[in-house]
Amino acid sequence: MKPFIPAFLFCLAVLTPAASAATPTATYTNSSQNVTFTGLGGSNGVGQSRVTWGACAYDGTNTNCTVSAPYTGVGGGGTISIVFSYKGQGLSPFTANSISPGSNQITFGLLPGNSGSIVVSLAENIGANVTFLSDNFVFMFSTVTCTGIGSSSCAVGQVGLTPNATITGTVYGTFDATPVIQNVISADAYGAFPALAPATWMEIYGTNLANVLSQNWATVNFNGNLAPTALGGTTVTIGGQSAFIDYISPGQVNAQVPSNVSPGLQPVVVSMAGGASAAFMIMVNATEPGVLAPAVFDVAAGQYVVALFPDNVTYVLPPGLTSAVPTARAKPGNTIVFYGVGFGPVTPNTPAGQIVPYTPINNLSSNVQVNFAGVPGTVTYSGLAGGYLGLYQFDVIVPNVAASDSVPISFSLGGTPGPQKMIIAIGN
Repeated sequence: MKPFIPAFLFCLAVLTPAASAATPTATYTNSSQNVTFTGLGGSNGVGQSRVTWGACAYDGTNTNCTVSAPYTGVGGGGTISIVFSYKGQGLSPFTANSISPGSNQITFGLLPGNSGSIVVSLAENIGANVTFLSDNFVFMFSTVTCTGIGSSSCAVGQVGLTPNATITGTVYGTFDATPVIQNVISADAYGAFPALAPATWMEIYGTNLANVLSQNWATVNFNGNLAPTALGGTTVTIGGQSAFIDYISPGQVNAQVPSNVSPGLQPVVVSMAGGASAAFMIMVNATEPGVLAPAVFDVAAGQYVVALFPDNVTYVLPPGLTSAVPTARAKPGNTIVFYGVGFGPVTPNTPAGQIVPYTPINNLSSNVQVNFAGVPGTVTYSGLAGGYLGLYQFDVIVPNVAASDSVPISFSLGGTPGPQKMIIAIGN
């Protein structure tokens, strides 16, 4: 499962008091550094201004622009620093896009061709330092000076529509440190279903889910063959039980569901330095099977399933479809390999969170059938793949079907058809 990492963290800012945020919330007082928006003009009623943010310093690689202020309300209280960082030492590439001339509501972004980050850090009076890669801060100007524009039009939206106009002042506001879950699905590349199963993989989307830009588990995070239940300070529970965390970022967490989570609606909770999220309720079924068919395999002809020849190198795809990997059409009589998640228990069992041993060979408890244009293939192996966690492997002999680069392929588990619509390339 390749994680999706947002290209940029967007922030919402308003110049009028914001609605109360979820707790814990850091409330910060007037900063000592000015924030200036310089109008760049706009189109379609949307203004854009360049942001000069607080005190800036070049460290030899990046320019780091900081607004700092005292805060209370989170941890031991102390100093909040909101840092806009961008590569090089030229003009700030950060922009503030406003939705209308009279609006003080904006979203931060970057001018095309630039990269940057927004980091909020809390230096607590007790000595602890907590960093958030976050979009959950609000600021308001405590005093405002506008130039190049009438005083009655002194608003972010109008400044954005007026080239070279400026609005300047010190800021105060709030920072909501709470993790927020916006959605939970089963692994995106395996169907992205709105329900889970014990020992399957889930993807959690939201804000403030981690304090690192991105981190995958590594060997050092394992205890023998046991996967971590905490990564970079982030933990996840479902049904009150700890999940096994594979990947974290501020906007996404990937985790394996524990094996003994009960069927029915269950709460998913993410915890990190900012506290614990509100529970996100999701249905857990005994099985929720999906086979590997990622978006990158979705082309004009249809969604290709991921199938490999036994060399584990050559993909079952039309020759020439991609130069990234070796490809070939499968032929009747060939054995090809599929992968899946959420197919249920195996015998002998390996619980979630443990690397599956290569021996003894395990077998899926329920029957799996794979059909090519309605013709059943011969499944010679169905069970968990050795050396992985929660990944099922299916070895299937291709039946005698007409050659085509878009042969419909489907599967069933225990007689129940899977919901995915896929194709596969079959030759003569």
